[in-house]
Amino acid sequence: MKTLDAFRSLLSAGSTGWLRNVAPPAVLLVLIAVIGIASPGFLRADTLLVILSDTAVLFVLAAGATFAILIGGIDLSIQSVASLASVILAQLLPRLGLWAFVVAILAGVASGFASGLVHVRLRVPSFVATLATGGVVAGLGLLASNGRAITIEETSRLDTTWMNQSLDGVPVVVIIAIAAGVASFLALRYTRFGRRCMAVGAGEPAAWAVGINVDRTKILAFTVSGALAALAGVILACRLSSGSPNLANQTLLPAIAAVIVGGTAITGGLGGVERTAVGALIISIVRIGMTFVGVDIFAEQMVFGAVLIGAVSVTIDRSKIAIIK
Repeated sequence: MKTLDAFRSLLSAGSTGWLRNVAPPAVLLVLIAVIGIASPGFLRADTLLVILSDTAVLFVLAAGATFAILIGGIDLSIQSVASLASVILAQLLPRLGLWAFVVAILAGVASGFASGLVHVRLRVPSFVATLATGGVVAGLGLLASNGRAITIEETSRLDTTWMNQSLDGVPVVVIIAIAAGVASFLALRYTRFGRRCMAVGAGEPAAWAVGINVDRTKILAFTVSGALAALAGVILACRLSSGSPNLANQTLLPAIAAVIVGGTAITGGLGGVERTAVGALIISIVRIGMTFVGVDIFAEQMVFGAVLIGAVSVTIDRSKIAIIK
């Protein structure tokens, strides 16, 4: 019993101290070193660029989820929003050209706003609200596409090829992900909205007490999550030259894992997009590294689940939860 209590104390201390700050970068460096030794081809420049390109989509998706988690909620609709955005882009490119990108992202904004509205106005827990909204969005994607993948027409690919190119050797998708990450970081660190997100996640009653409009902050956080999820879906559609109502179906668990593994507390109020970037790299390297060292690809979800359990146990702020249930 004493050993168990000591372990719990260690986790509690680590969740607010050095463990959350040091562990993710340390894990990232160890993973790179171990996989690089086991498979030297992993450290080649072209392989690293592939990893960064793959991480770009995951990071943009996870960056949006970070806003929802920082306020103490969670967004389970992001994979459905990303898939719907890909369908909208594929369908509208022939008629609207580059404006199709705007419409697709605005659809994500509307979806995130709807999730926030259901959560705040109807007082529905965020995981239920976003799960339900995600179901509605998934249904819209199926209806809009007749349940099939939509290939981006050859004549419209001129509007998407720029996203698959490189600028001075750096893939454009990586540049877009960096831009989204920097914008999110600045928003959280230096704007009133970002400070309010942190305050709401740290303690909602205290946030109300100091005059913060908690409901508005929550709705905005879910709106940002929806917008970035749509951006991730657009990037994915451009990379695959198609849109599908199921395109992002396997991205939810890795995205949530990236946020938590990076050191953002699932209970909210502590973390940030810069930590999510480290977490996304860890998830991508684990996934691609498993291929390099010969681990069955079907074991990926098992690994992500185990990593997520471990990360939550370390980062959760137990002082906010009297009873774990």
